[in-house]
Amino acid sequence: MNRFKITIILILAGVFLAGCIDRPADTISSQLSGTIKADGSSTVFPISEAVGEEFQNRYPDTRVTVGISGTGGGFKKFCPGETDISDASRPIKDTEKELCAKNGITYEEFKVAFDGLSVMVNPQNTWVDYLTVDELKKIWEPGSTVKTWKDVRSEWPDEKIILVGADTDSGTFDYFTEAIVGEEKASRSDYTASADDNILVQAIAGEKNALGYFGYAYYVENPGKLKLVAIDGGKGPVLPSEQTINDGTYNPLSRPLFIYVNKESLKRPEVKEFVKYYLTEGKELVSQVGYVKMPESVYEEGLNRLG
Repeated sequence: MNRFKITIILILAGVFLAGCIDRPADTISSQLSGTIKADGSSTVFPISEAVGEEFQNRYPDTRVTVGISGTGGGFKKFCPGETDISDASRPIKDTEKELCAKNGITYEEFKVAFDGLSVMVNPQNTWVDYLTVDELKKIWEPGSTVKTWKDVRSEWPDEKIILVGADTDSGTFDYFTEAIVGEEKASRSDYTASADDNILVQAIAGEKNALGYFGYAYYVENPGKLKLVAIDGGKGPVLPSEQTINDGTYNPLSRPLFIYVNKESLKRPEVKEFVKYYLTEGKELVSQVGYVKMPESVYEEGLNRLG
């Protein structure tokens, strides 16, 4: 073998070895592929959507689908095994646990963020400065006789209140009714209901006398279209903000948000890597979409269970 051939072989060998040495540690995981199906809460949707988009950018052969069926609707798909992940704005109920058990579905629960369930009015509303929990209960409880703003406070206009809010399959509906009315699912029914918070945003933005409630992130995403209402839970009016939601002073409408992951799905590398990403780099997206991060210890505990 002549010197030229030997030189070529050595060069090629060097290139090969350099490629091996420089090869990223996650080369195998960068080849992830497959579809990850999530569905559920419209409140958690912006987080899962943002995390899903970034995950797909990193792993182009994966596909993350995120639906909005409401928390209850999401569990109706998750417990029969139709989805890998269920977004939830409340903990799973006993009836849903039973349905999962009946279908042999086991799961892990992960807390992913804090939300401040927010009460909104139209920006043209100049009279509502704050509402007490008692006033909200008076407005929303079953059999409520409140029809106009004047029925809430005598000095307010004698104009009909147009109510909008979460539908009965939503975790937001469950949480709001329990926190405000005192009983889960106890609510007047004569209001415009939707599982899609974007529809509620448009309903309030388009009606001067509208009053509604949904996740804080949808207020952040729609500056100028909505007016936040401070809530007096007994210690004076407090507006939802990253600080008041995190420190609990926005009371009683601060709440944790969850994802539930099918343990069988976690055996698939793309699902496990997605959840890992959600709890690490993905958590940095929480504040970008209008929510509040959990303490680091919460994410670390979740990662430890993930293994």
